[in-house]
Amino acid sequence: MGGTMDGTKQQRRGNTRQRIQDVALGLFAEQGYEKTSLREIAERLDVTKAALYYHFKTKEEIIVSLFEDLTKPIEDLIEWGRRQPGTLETKEEIIRRYSEALAGAEPLFRFMQENQATVRELRIGDTFKDRMRGLRDILITPEAELVDQVRSVSAMFTLHAGMFVMQDIEGDPGKRREAVLEVALDMVRQAHEHACREEG
Repeated sequence: MGGTMDGTKQQRRGNTRQRIQDVALGLFAEQGYEKTSLREIAERLDVTKAALYYHFKTKEEIIVSLFEDLTKPIEDLIEWGRRQPGTLETKEEIIRRYSEALAGAEPLFRFMQENQATVRELRIGDTFKDRMRGLRDILITPEAELVDQVRSVSAMFTLHAGMFVMQDIEGDPGKRREAVLEVALDMVRQAHEHACREEG
């Protein structure tokens, strides 16, 4: 019975942490990171500042925790990709899964896009660059021509562009994401097929 109570307590603690992250990200989006205080986050949550401090001491801690939680699938994807053969199928799967990971972390990536100076100052900027390099190294064929390496990396950034540039275009968001994904996959296929022809 004690185990169940502990489990429930743990789950509730997890939910509070997530509520803080969601509310903070919402306020950062509304007012900007610099203009939002921990006091305002506590007020919006209807908790004391001390209760907020129990989970997070600073705004940076909130953003870093959000980044770590929401980009965990990308980290897992890189680890998975490194263990796979460098086939077209692997590269296509990387792009598909990366598209899903981006969709799941869209509010965070929007924050990063709109607060680039802040992101540069926080340690998440360097971590994100490292993850982009990790994906790049899986997607490119090292002996491929430079143009094909650029094509492979551009597939990744096509997904980013789809999230930021295409968001205000009318139409079904799911269909937009599918279209962006298809273009990204097409770039990976072109790069891979061209590299295979060059080898042959």
